[in-house]
Amino acid sequence: MKESEIEASEVFAITDCGSTTTKAILIERVDGHWRQTYRGDAQTTVEAPSEDVTIGVRAALHDMQEACGRRILSEDGELLRPCRDGEGVDAYLSTSSAGGGLQMLVMGLVRRLSARSGEAAALGAGAIVTDVLAYDDLSSMAKQVERLRQARPDMILLVGGEDGGAVVQVVELAELLAAASTRSRTGESAPTPVVFAGNRDAAQAVSEQLGEGFELHVVKNVRPLVELEQLGPTREKIHELFLEHVMQQAPGYSRLSAMVDAPILPTPSAVGNMLRAAAKERRTDVVCVDIGGATTDLFSVCADRYHRTVSANLGMSYSATNVLVEAGLAQIRRWLPWPMDDGTLRNAVMNKTIRPTTVPDTMEELHLEQALAREAMRLAYDQHKRFATDLAGRVSERGFDSIFRAQGERSFVRPMDIGLFIGSGGVVSHAPRHAQAALMLIDSFEPEGVTAMAKDSIFMMPHLGVLASVCEEAALSVLEHDCLIDLCTCVAPVGEVRLGRPCLRFALTANGATEQGTLVWGELRRLDLFTGQWAELELVPVKGVNVGHGKGRPWQGKVRGGPVGLVLDARGRPLPAFDTPVSAQGATRHWLVALGAYTASELER
Repeated sequence: MKESEIEASEVFAITDCGSTTTKAILIERVDGHWRQTYRGDAQTTVEAPSEDVTIGVRAALHDMQEACGRRILSEDGELLRPCRDGEGVDAYLSTSSAGGGLQMLVMGLVRRLSARSGEAAALGAGAIVTDVLAYDDLSSMAKQVERLRQARPDMILLVGGEDGGAVVQVVELAELLAAASTRSRTGESAPTPVVFAGNRDAAQAVSEQLGEGFELHVVKNVRPLVELEQLGPTREKIHELFLEHVMQQAPGYSRLSAMVDAPILPTPSAVGNMLRAAAKERRTDVVCVDIGGATTDLFSVCADRYHRTVSANLGMSYSATNVLVEAGLAQIRRWLPWPMDDGTLRNAVMNKTIRPTTVPDTMEELHLEQALAREAMRLAYDQHKRFATDLAGRVSERGFDSIFRAQGERSFVRPMDIGLFIGSGGVVSHAPRHAQAALMLIDSFEPEGVTAMAKDSIFMMPHLGVLASVCEEAALSVLEHDCLIDLCTCVAPVGEVRLGRPCLRFALTANGATEQGTLVWGELRRLDLFTGQWAELELVPVKGVNVGHGKGRPWQGKVRGGPVGLVLDARGRPLPAFDTPVSAQGATRHWLVALGAYTASELER
């Protein structure tokens, strides 16, 4: 189908082929407006006995066909195109992470410099980074060889040395890789793809060391200078190789490629497409979280840069024990409104890990699940910000060691500049009350200034991302009207004020009526501002408090309401730590009731 024909389409069928589930949605122009109208899903069929991703695709499309009550597929299972007399579709698009997505191994010279840049490039290209090895690792060569032999990645990224700098150490990394004979998941017979994005002077020697067992692709250095990072060429090459070699290994991928009317996008890349479009449309920095059973993905478009991280050990079921280990008992317990001893808490988390498909059926289990979610998202966000940094520093040579000394690292994910947080994943999207979802996001991400908080109703961001590649207008329209549920606008002053003292005055004007008041430090308050309702908000902070324009400077603008209204959060950043579990539980109960997440009677025991 020609590009002009796709752009003229008015009915799109779009699928996202995940590792376990294939989700289909129908997007069509209704009364002049783009809307998501119907959806369906089915099991992804890349494993035996089916071993053909298109079987699951057709099953999901058939499920959607049953929901909408009109024919989309012909009798032999083919899509009816174009749409005529209310049947069929004009265009079919798809994303895919079937087969587990792209798994990559990263090797670099300095863990905190080139290796971190390599990891950021891989994550930004949609990869799951299974391991990172660096020349300055303290582990022995034998242990590194063993790690390389067990890795079985789809692709390897080798980085290190600024242009004109270290050569010997970079070649030694290639020697280590060759000695381990690292093979990809595709099998022993196929050469392992290696992207080299290091010192250009070492490229020839690296090629000679790797030999025929590897397929080498040389791109521009991710760090041509210590103070300069360029990830774009590496990301583009990884994406290209993923499409050519990895995605095509999914059973039935070639048949799926023949079905679609535009190139299939990897699911994470599609999410990035949509997030970039949303950030441009809203003219603000945007952060999106997708929390699952095994991993928590963070996506951001901040300072005009797209960044993605995957916390592969933080999740709500399979990785729940990892959250417990990384966060600690006290951090999880602080979000519970009732006492829970160490043994009971550990057992409850471990039961979630060994029975990952269970859902909460008691109030205690629901509170524990939401407490785990807060810590998983908080830890993943901390990791995301650490990777999203502008590095400034120097490299000092000590024998064969390159030691990076950071000077003034600063993340370009800056909370005060973020105007929209989006939450997705079952624990957020399917929370029993909108206020519970809003408070989980606010507690986890600690937004600053004036920030819209939203959730993805059914995680259709991948679908909209591939749609944005051919019709951005339709993708943005559906994002606003059918995908995102605007939970609330959060106002969070930042500064140092004595507890209980006034920190700002506010005036909220909606429908000709104005509500005025004073917010005191330590207070969490909710004001009514209904879904879809716009209001004028004026904030006048006290000296030393910042709400977006600098300390003591007023803020004025329009804000949009949602089911949780306008949230005034003067609890401080970071959120306060409490001396005892009893005081933490008391504060948590107060916050849950103040925001309407739970009623006081529901928290009584």
